[in-house]
Parts: sequence; structure tokens; C-alpha cells
Amino acid sequence: MVNSISIGAASPGCKKVDPILVADGVTRKFGGLTAVDVAHVEIPRGMITALIGPNGAGKTTLFNLLTGFDKPDSGSWSFEGRNLAGVPSYRVARRGMIRTFQLTKALSLLTVIDNMRLGSQDQPGEKFFASFLRPLWSGVEKRLTKQAEELLERFKLIEKRDDYAAGLSGGQRKLLEMARALMSRPKLIMLDEPMAGVNPAPTQSLLEHIKD
Repeated sequence: MVNSISIGAASPGCKKVDPILVADGVTRKFGGLTAVDVAHVEIPRGMITALIGPNGAGKTTLFNLLTGFDKPDSGSWSFEGRNLAGVPSYRVARRGMIRTFQLTKALSLLTVIDNMRLGSQDQPGEKFFASFLRPLWSGVEKRLTKQAEELLERFKLIEKRDDYAAGLSGGQRKLLEMARALMSRPKLIMLDEPMAGVNPAPTQSLLEHIKD
């Protein structure tokens, strides 16, 4: 039975030419269980890289550590040459590393288009005093709405634009989360179990979007 992740060796067998993410000696223990034990891993820029293992192997825990949702017992990692150890999740996202979740985090009581708009960063209308002065941010909102609608069209969700996210199927929620991740124009997207709980029909669509 596999109950931990152990990737690579201290010196990788095939060093990446341009790694965007590099991690060394990352461990995470829960009581007596070692959930993550990564000696060394490099993720190449601009490539699809898969992390494979059975349920309980620690894949999601590793994602949580690298993206700031959890703290390791040891280790260091960098993104585009910048140290990320101890950096909170929202700052990791601002630096361009976005993750999705095995259990989707669509905001059910907001519409699909509002979920999309929330995915963009540095919105002036989110500041308290500026929020009362619509002329300061209305132009940005129009631009973000256009970007969101283009992505919804691409992910075949445009007809759900004004529907509440709670009404989407499991596959549609996966598509929405993937589309929302693109709103911030990320440099790296970490997809946690993107096919989990998805019916066979939407699975092919998800695969095509990942390749795109």
C-alpha cells in the first residue's frame, strides 16, 4: 500500500532546461504518517506534467504545500527562481501559480459570470473606498467581462452565463474552475484531479482544454 509521495532523487536523472518550479526536500507528516516526502522535483515551463499515484498517495497534500494552503515540516521550493516557502496562497496566486481543487470551489450563490470576474487580479473596484466610485473601475469591469465571456465561449459555458453556479453539473463546475483559473493569465496551472467525478462525455472536453 502506497501512503506517501517520493519523487526523484537528490540529483534528477534528466535535468530540465527551463524549470518553472523546483522543489527540494519537501516533507509533511500527520502524526506518525509521512504524507509527502519529495527529495527533488522540477516542473518544466510550457509542458504538461502529470503527477500520478493512487488515492491517499499525497498528491493533493503536495499541491497544498507548493501553493501555500499548507505548511511543510521541511523543504524549500521556488517558482521562477523566487522562493515560495512560507508564502501565503494568495501571494502565490499573484505571482502566477494558480491551482484548482479536487472538490470544486465554485461560489454556488454567484452567477457563472460573477465567478469568472472574481478570478481576475488587481481589480480597483475591490478596494473599499474605490468601490463607491464606479467611474474608477467600470472600464476595467467591462474589459474583464469581455475576457470572461470569451473564455466561457471557449469552454462552452456561455449559455450558463447568468445561471447560478449551484445549478451546474459536476463536469460544468470543473470547466468553470478551469476557465476561472485562466482569468488571471497564470504562468502555471496546477490541476488537482481534473477528471474526478466527471462523466465520460465531459472528460474528452476537459482533456482538449488541458492540451490547449
